[in-house]
Amino acid sequence: MPSIVLAGGGSAGHTSPLIATADALRRIDPTIEILALGTERGLETRVVPEAGYRLELIPPVPLPRKPTPALLAVPGKMLASVSAARRILDDAKADVLVGFGGYVSTPAYVAAWRRKTPIVVHEGNAVPGIANKFAARYCTQHVKTSFPGTGLPHAEYVGLPIRRAISQLDRAALRAEARQFFGLDPDAPTLFVTGGSQGAQQINQAVSGAAADLQAAGIQVLHAIGPKNTLEVPQTGRYPYVVLNYVDRMDLAYAAADLVVCRSGANTVTEVSGVGLPAIYVPLPIGNGEQRLNAKPVVDVGGGVLIDNADLTADWVRANVPQLLLDRERLTAMSTAATGVIRTDADERLARIILDVVRSAS
Repeated sequence: MPSIVLAGGGSAGHTSPLIATADALRRIDPTIEILALGTERGLETRVVPEAGYRLELIPPVPLPRKPTPALLAVPGKMLASVSAARRILDDAKADVLVGFGGYVSTPAYVAAWRRKTPIVVHEGNAVPGIANKFAARYCTQHVKTSFPGTGLPHAEYVGLPIRRAISQLDRAALRAEARQFFGLDPDAPTLFVTGGSQGAQQINQAVSGAAADLQAAGIQVLHAIGPKNTLEVPQTGRYPYVVLNYVDRMDLAYAAADLVVCRSGANTVTEVSGVGLPAIYVPLPIGNGEQRLNAKPVVDVGGGVLIDNADLTADWVRANVPQLLLDRERLTAMSTAATGVIRTDADERLARIILDVVRSAS
């Protein structure tokens, strides 16, 4: 039976496609041996075991983006991490390594290359990260991307693997159940607000600052603020403003909503557009600009609105969100435009590509 090691971690942007791919592999062949590789720093220490997969950890090797004294320690840390990854690949008798980026991927790529294990790279963002740039150039020709036009050698666009609960979601069919689940009114226009797995302070402050105006306009809000954040919103209107630290059932959150205010990480854009949910995308203001590019294909066809983080204020929310959320005709047009812009079958496609690589190697 094939033995497949999936490396990726740090954030949901790496762990979510890893788990979706593992699920697709298991559906295709339940006898496949699947092992996930991560570091103790990341979200993978919780979500991978919860998804039912074995997880092995190696030491993280952060790569400073600028010359600092910390750069001097990188070679020694990298050697130790590569050695740890090599031992895990040997013990697993790995037939292929699939890397999704993050701290864990670079040492995993080097270890796999040294033992002549085939490598498949999947890049989640429109702008590739350091680890996947390295692997695409030096370690493999099997490079798959979430968005068309990603600048990597040998790149093939397959889309971003997402969970079946999302990719096959019927929002209309689940709406009543979803609104009841979150304690929402069954009929009121509904805004979903999320800043990603960790939350986003600017989004939290801007939308909560306009809470009274949203409620006065007859709008109810489901607001995921992030696990470490706090927010108290006075209930001033008939319809609820529900504040949660974390949403485990994103399928129900999407089904409950008529409009979402969110970041534009690759996973968020793929899920939100894939289920046809109109969106106000607020790209993360740090990094290399990948979040703006992630949302661009959806925004360009009219499936979403893009606003800079600094421009998202309570005044902007007051002036724009009720007007959009109460315009049923425009929301329907945005939903239709968003649907199908970005592939939602990438889990199955990537899984079959991985198995083809294994068969070719053997």
